[in-house]
Amino acid sequence: MSDQAATAEIDSRLEGHRVELTGYCYRMLGSAFEAEDAVQDTLVRAWRNFDKFEGRSSLRSWLYRIATNVCLDMLNAGNKRARPVDLTGPTPLAQAALNPLPENTWLEPMPDGRILPSVADPAEAAVAKESVRLAFVAALQHLPPKQRAVLILREVLAWKASEVAELLDTSVASVNSALQRARATLSDTDNAAPDTANPLDEEQRKLLDRYVAAFEGYDMAALTALLHEDAVMTMPPFDLWLRGHDDITGFMLSIGASCAGSRLVATEANGTPAFAHYKPNPDGPGFVPWAVQVIDISDGVITGMHCFLDTPRWFPLFGLPDHLDDDAVS
Repeated sequence: MSDQAATAEIDSRLEGHRVELTGYCYRMLGSAFEAEDAVQDTLVRAWRNFDKFEGRSSLRSWLYRIATNVCLDMLNAGNKRARPVDLTGPTPLAQAALNPLPENTWLEPMPDGRILPSVADPAEAAVAKESVRLAFVAALQHLPPKQRAVLILREVLAWKASEVAELLDTSVASVNSALQRARATLSDTDNAAPDTANPLDEEQRKLLDRYVAAFEGYDMAALTALLHEDAVMTMPPFDLWLRGHDDITGFMLSIGASCAGSRLVATEANGTPAFAHYKPNPDGPGFVPWAVQVIDISDGVITGMHCFLDTPRWFPLFGLPDHLDDDAVS
C-alpha cells in the first residue's frame, strides 16, 4: 500500500468515530463547540501517535481513552455549565428583565446529526437520545469529571466495568464505587426526561403542528392550550426563566412582542424536536434568525421551550439559512 493510500485509510478509520466521540465529549463538557474542539484534538493526537497504537485494545477504545483525557484536562478549569433553571428560581413576569451571563455559563444545544450515530437497534437509539436531553446533560454537570466519565461509559455506552477500569487506569472496585456515587447524585437532581417517542408518534406530530400554527399566528389562547400549566421557558444567554403558561404568554405579548409574525423551521436538537425561529426582518423583507427552540413534550403537552438566542453561533452549527424569504413556509 502506498503512503498516500495508507494515510487515507487512517483518516477514514479515525473519521468513522467522529460522531460518537462528539456525543461522548458533549455529554462530558455540556458545550457544542468545546465538544467539537475536544474531538478534533483527540483525532489529531491519534493521528500523530497512530504508529504507537499496537492493537492491544480496539481502535475505538484507544480513541475513547484519548478523548477522556482531553475532556478531563478541559474540565480541570472547573467550569460547570448549567441551564437557567439550575441557577435561580423562576422570575415573575412583573419582574422580568433580560440580564445576559457569559457564554461559558450555559449548557449548549447540539444538532442530533453531530452526536447521535446511526444504529440499527431501536432500544440503543432510544438510550442515546435520552442521554443527550438537556435535562440529563445538565444533571451530568453536577458530577465530578471522573464520575461523569464512568457513568457515561457504563450506563450510556454500556462498557463493562473492567473496560472502564482499563481506560481510566484504575480498579474495577473504584469504577463500581464511582458509578454508585454518580447514580446517587443524579437521583437527587431534576433530570426527568420528556417522553418524546422515537420517531414522533402521530399525536406528538399533531401537537407540534398546532404549536407552530399558534406561535406563527401569535395566538396566545391557542398556545396556552398546548402548554402545561407549569411549562418552563428559558432564553440563554439571559438568566431569566419563566414558569407557567400565563407568564410565558404574558412575556410574549410584552417584552417579546417583536416575535409576532415569526416563522418556525423544524430541526432536531438534543434528541428532541426543535425549531429554528426567524423573526420579521426589521430592516427589510423576509425573516432573520432569532433563536433555536428546543421543545420538551410530556403527557401530550409542551412542558419546556428552551430558546437559545446566540444565533450567529447556533444557526451555522445547525446548518440553517441566515435569512428566510417572505414566502417561506414552516
